[in-house]
Amino acid sequence: MLFALPTLFARAAILPLALVIATPALAHPGHEATTLQQGFLHPLGGLDHVLAMVAVGLIAARIGGRACLLVPAAFLAMMAVGGAAGAAGLSLPYVETGIALSVVVLGAVLALGAVPPVAGAMALVGTFAVFHGFAHGAEMPGAASGLAYGLGFLIATALLHAAGLGLGFTVTHHKTRPALRVAGAGLAAAGLGLLVGAF
Repeated sequence: MLFALPTLFARAAILPLALVIATPALAHPGHEATTLQQGFLHPLGGLDHVLAMVAVGLIAARIGGRACLLVPAAFLAMMAVGGAAGAAGLSLPYVETGIALSVVVLGAVLALGAVPPVAGAMALVGTFAVFHGFAHGAEMPGAASGLAYGLGFLIATALLHAAGLGLGFTVTHHKTRPALRVAGAGLAAAGLGLLVGAF
């Protein structure tokens, strides 16, 4: 039950799922998505993006303390940089490979039970965020407002981070921390599948 979840972050984990379920309504005539909505929905439409962004929240929750804010913030900041580069038509090689690798590596961090220093985690997620942001920016509709579209995908990403934080806090609260390792192994395996598909 929603009200039994222990934290605000865990409750926020429900919102992205509800939005994904609600998105088919935008396909009906007369319900065209705004630029903000298009940007918001873009990260939710790709399993690779969803898995990586939730993993960022899980890693931040595992580290705890100030990492809960700084690690997702580093991802968002570098994602904005990547998004601007993609929208500007710049070139970045191996984007799909970088995105798939992000799922593998972030999943492996969780699976191994690693607790990296905050600065190291920020650098790691920030590096991968550039690839995710670049993909979003490069796929921005031609007539879209870059600011509104970028704001949309950053909001969606923040919510997915919140979902990961909420799930991570819930696991920690119930003292089932090994579940994070199992989740990490699943993420890494999914990432390997995505990586094979990227070649």
